[in-house]
Amino acid sequence: MNLIRDVVRQALETGYLTIEAEEQLRQMLKMKYGSEDLEAFMDLQQAAMAGLVKQQSREYLFSCK
Repeated sequence: MNLIRDVVRQALETGYLTIEAEEQLRQMLKMKYGSEDLEAFMDLQQAAMAGLVKQQSREYLFSCK
């Protein structure tokens, strides 16, 4: 079973969050998760806001305009 922190780790390592990984996170966040996963998710949010991780969904959204 994948953990939120595993998906986050991959995104932080690559600097990129795919649409598939985003959907995985949405599904995992609907279930029970521990404090380590919550902290990892917050780290991902901060990295995305700082521009350290790009989101494929946002790139797609802006390319359609």
